[in-house]
Amino acid sequence: MQFTSTQKRTAAWFSIAALALLTLWFLGPVLTPFVIAAVLAYVLTPLVNRLDAAGRGKMPRVLAVLIVEVLFILVVVSILLLIVPIFAKEIPLLREQLPGLANRLNTSLVPWLAKFGINISLDVDSVKSFVVKYLSANFEEAFGSVMSSVRLGGSVALAVVGNLVLIPVALFFLLKDWDAFVGRIVELVPPMTRGSFDSFLEEADGVLGQYLRGQLLVMGTLAVYFSVALSVFGFDLAVPVGVFTGLAFFIPYLGFGLGMLLALLAGLLQFGGWYGVLVVAGVYGFGQLVESFFLTPRLVGERIGLHPLAAIFALLAFGQLFGFLGVLIALPTSAVLVVAIRRIKASYMLSKLYTG
Repeated sequence: MQFTSTQKRTAAWFSIAALALLTLWFLGPVLTPFVIAAVLAYVLTPLVNRLDAAGRGKMPRVLAVLIVEVLFILVVVSILLLIVPIFAKEIPLLREQLPGLANRLNTSLVPWLAKFGINISLDVDSVKSFVVKYLSANFEEAFGSVMSSVRLGGSVALAVVGNLVLIPVALFFLLKDWDAFVGRIVELVPPMTRGSFDSFLEEADGVLGQYLRGQLLVMGTLAVYFSVALSVFGFDLAVPVGVFTGLAFFIPYLGFGLGMLLALLAGLLQFGGWYGVLVVAGVYGFGQLVESFFLTPRLVGERIGLHPLAAIFALLAFGQLFGFLGVLIALPTSAVLVVAIRRIKASYMLSKLYTG
């Protein structure tokens, strides 16, 4: 059986794509810091280019890269530091109120659950001993416990520290030589398809820009909503919890879950009853509905031409295939796939296979 040149080229490209997917599959943990650095480089390169252009040759590009990367690291550290006031206030409250909360749950919740055949019992003495042992420990004991955990999970700790060092280093080199890296990749594209490849990249770049702008709008809107809503109901930690939750929405589902857990803990410890739980349930439930059915579909999904159901499927599918990294890259990768599918559809509609 003889194959045409078009069929051979198609088979070759499918083989290359399959090989790339297999590489991602087997080398996912190794590639994770490099993929994260590449995504960050794509986002931050326009800032470096603008700063480089503003210097008009008087400032080396390396200095522009350093300024942008340092500012980015400061922003990330500032976001992480939002958690510090939360725990600084909640841990002492937890130490004081946890035994009392356990007593109230034992006297109110346990009898109510027993009516439905659910028999549980909280050991209040064990809760008190836990508080005394862990939450009342001095700094030396806490530090010793942390160091012991690091020794027990040395490989995990080493991997985390290694990634924290490797990502900024990889990001620096990618930002410094981004145009050169992209140019080397473009060189591998056959000259016959260079025109269509360039137009595809241009369209995909526009879609990804729309995605990033839409995602930033969603995060900012939710940060304001959660901060204001929790403040209205009297939460002392409304602003740090609300801002952290909104910004954490960049990580679908996981960010919302972390923010809600922090808010539940803050509500329980501040109000010591069902009021805090009900407020958090209402505020976060309404926020999740608005985000899922209005903000993300309108500000992100519609901008990249992705249906809400397709966005949910993409998150689940990429998460299943590539784990946490897959969740991070699901929507931007889907945005590029949308552009590819549009072109494949257009070619199919003009082909003899469709027209007969």
